[in-house]
Amino acid sequence: MRNASKKVTTPTTKKTNMNNELNTPEKENIENEIYSTMPTGKAAIYGLILVFFLFQFGGGLLYLLIFGADLTGANVNALRLFNVAGQILFILAPAVILAKLVYVENIETTMRIKLPTIKEVGLYVIGLIILIPLLQSFLYVQNYILQQLAESFWVFESLKNLADDLDKLMEGSYGIILSADSIIEMAFVIIVISLTPAICEEVFFRGFIQKSFEFAYKPFWAILITSFAFALYHFNPYGLLALTILAAYLGFAAYQSKSILIPIILHFINNFVSVISYYIWGSDELMNTSLVAPEEFSTHLFSLILLSVLFILFLFYSKKNYYKFQ
Repeated sequence: MRNASKKVTTPTTKKTNMNNELNTPEKENIENEIYSTMPTGKAAIYGLILVFFLFQFGGGLLYLLIFGADLTGANVNALRLFNVAGQILFILAPAVILAKLVYVENIETTMRIKLPTIKEVGLYVIGLIILIPLLQSFLYVQNYILQQLAESFWVFESLKNLADDLDKLMEGSYGIILSADSIIEMAFVIIVISLTPAICEEVFFRGFIQKSFEFAYKPFWAILITSFAFALYHFNPYGLLALTILAAYLGFAAYQSKSILIPIILHFINNFVSVISYYIWGSDELMNTSLVAPEEFSTHLFSLILLSVLFILFLFYSKKNYYKFQ
């Protein structure tokens, strides 16, 4: 009778094998080796184009047909419900449908469906706490520089006037939806402005779009392209760069944690802070486009440099020590 034999891998051998696999180029992106019905980069681009036309043009046309160009006499709650329905029908639903069509049985991987730990959430919230005032300082510095350029060159003055008109239009419609006279109404506003976009936009951008780009390109480019597209979708001329930076952080969090819930939570917190800021100061402090006096410029520039250094250190620490929080 022959004795059955089986190869046993010791902990040391196992660790060595794992290290060799991680260092092998063919094994680095093993997660990327999933079945898709079309090239993933094209899927992401088609998704961006489709949702852009559905949400901005289709939704915008319905908006005008239902409420008209003048929103002063429109029913505020109807406007809010329309915004919720638009986010679900024109952003969330296409994201889920596209993921099902392109990745078939790999939706869980594509959408990063994973429950993070409390420590992971706390880590990224700390980063957001650093990033929010950093972006506000950035906006003050950016707007001061733009104002100086507009005063010196007519081209910048024309562009600034156009940006001002678009900014006032967006701020006007934003203000109508944010107005609330009771706690219950304010809770509804939080659902409309903070919760719904956090879920719908993150599932689409950090779920389907960024993940599709990650299958086709390096993570840095996948995050950057997705973040810039996210900023463009918001039609905020002064907040374009700030929104790109914010979205890049959400993309970094999604990529590192492999959980869509973390960028959803961060997105919610960011929008919630904006809502509270509106009720306290009468404007969205995070995307405040007001100009600063020349004597205040140096203070905001110093704050921007200091917070940028702190945020970069946070990113390095997060990347190096992330395993401690899992």
